[in-house]
Amino acid sequence: MRDKVIFLVLGIVITVLFFVFKITLYDALYYSSNVFTYDFGNLDDYTSVALITITVAWGMAAIYYYVINSVKFDRWYHWLAMLGLVAVLTPVIDYFVTSAIVEDKDYGREILAFEFHNIIFAVLLFVIASFSMRWWSSNCRHTPIPQ
Repeated sequence: MRDKVIFLVLGIVITVLFFVFKITLYDALYYSSNVFTYDFGNLDDYTSVALITITVAWGMAAIYYYVINSVKFDRWYHWLAMLGLVAVLTPVIDYFVTSAIVEDKDYGREILAFEFHNIIFAVLLFVIASFSMRWWSSNCRHTPIPQ
């Protein structure tokens, strides 16, 4: 039981650190030489993008391990399908939210490139969330890697 709690707390701490250092992490992964990065930071869009990324990753992990939680859906490739869904859903939602925030400027390409890089964070957070909460699942706790 203690190991399960350690994994959960560690996952939460890593996620909080991601949120705290979101600007540094996003700028390290994607930096546009034009005013997009400056406007993006001034509009505090990093906060909305990071919150959406965290919510989708942790939410999809929770759905997989506690809502679906089926013996028929407990294989590694089912988990991989959920990971793929996170990798597609997160940038799409982020793109529309970001486009709405900077609607008066033409940043379509920059937002698209930024969201392509954001897939990396979405996938990493989903993996962290999976290993943080899988231990309490009754049927899917052995996915993606058996204990």
